[in-house]
Amino acid sequence: MTPEQASELNRKLCELAPVVPVLVLHDAAKAADLARALIAGGLPALEVTLRTPAALDAIREMAAVPGGVVGAGTLLTPKDVENAKAAGAQFGVSPGATNLLLDACEANELPLLPGAATASEAMALLERGYTVQKFFPAEANGGVPALKAIGAPIPQVKFCPTGGVSLKNAPDYLALSNTLCVGGSWVAPAKMVASGDWAGIEALAREAAQLAR
Repeated sequence: MTPEQASELNRKLCELAPVVPVLVLHDAAKAADLARALIAGGLPALEVTLRTPAALDAIREMAAVPGGVVGAGTLLTPKDVENAKAAGAQFGVSPGATNLLLDACEANELPLLPGAATASEAMALLERGYTVQKFFPAEANGGVPALKAIGAPIPQVKFCPTGGVSLKNAPDYLALSNTLCVGGSWVAPAKMVASGDWAGIEALAREAAQLAR
């Protein structure tokens, strides 16, 4: 898979809904129900972060739920890429980017949404062919003003800002011409997942899905 092909697939992914839920799951047994709630609420693209021992099993469970597109977040190494692909991930997300990681994603046919925090990082990824990137950590790196400023000289790159994005500030990001969607964890709070409040999570997803862009 070429970087250009990966970018085109990720552009389509980002256009599915204004918000991509960023999910940290400690219990894979809850994964399918969580996926159903988010998809029913209008958020079909789901990012499961590889931050817990249950993550890969959660991806397997979610991949079997109709109507969703499940990806693996926090990809750091080629082994992460291989494991995510084997678990059924259809896309990958990384906090940054290295040549080893990019090579692995391209070799394993896993479209990567690579992270960039600065204009130089965005330019380096653009030079390789990645025109759709993750702006991370968004709020810590200056938030909406910073992303707007990066967009002025590098309009070729479109972003999914993640990190500190909430229902309150998501509309400001989505109003930027270089933002395709945002990533956020607020649509699946840990307490609601732990208690199995799927109706509540579906309601949060429905609210997020209505955000304008």
